[in-house]
Amino acid sequence: MRVERLELEGVLLFVPTPHHDDRGLFTRTFDTALAAEHGLDPHAFVQDSQSRSRRGTIRGMHGRSGRGEAKLVRAAHGAVLDVLVDARPGSPTFGAHRAVRLDDVTFAHLYVPPGFLHGYQALTEHADVCYRIDREHDPAEDLAVRYDDPDLALPWPLPVGAVSERDRSAGSWKDLRARLGV
Repeated sequence: MRVERLELEGVLLFVPTPHHDDRGLFTRTFDTALAAEHGLDPHAFVQDSQSRSRRGTIRGMHGRSGRGEAKLVRAAHGAVLDVLVDARPGSPTFGAHRAVRLDDVTFAHLYVPPGFLHGYQALTEHADVCYRIDREHDPAEDLAVRYDDPDLALPWPLPVGAVSERDRSAGSWKDLRARLGV
């Protein structure tokens, strides 16, 4: 497994090496020693969640206030375009975004540090996304910015499919910046 440091401060991409044979494949999807070697506490993750989305569906952009929330994200089935926005005041990459394709071919895990907004669009007929999260969910700390905010101009590659009412009515990047005092 190799680890790539992406241009957004603190974001890591864990890329396994699948082993193929006549039965199919086998791959390691997580390694606590490798995570620790790259500065993560692999035992800090307290919750695993999974979502299933239809092609074109967008989920996001979500974050957490307070201490934030770190997560490891991967596509267990299908493919998504996973999008991150650095919402950490004082970060050298504040306001920057990065899109990464996650799929069931490479099995890559994306490490999302606390303080980022996170969302994705399903690229395949069905996409299952698994999250390993370091804090229990507290709805009082939820942050959200509209997936189509013009100031962010996020790179959704497909026509927009299903979007939840919560995501449709989320605030703007400008509003979140004001809330964060930036």
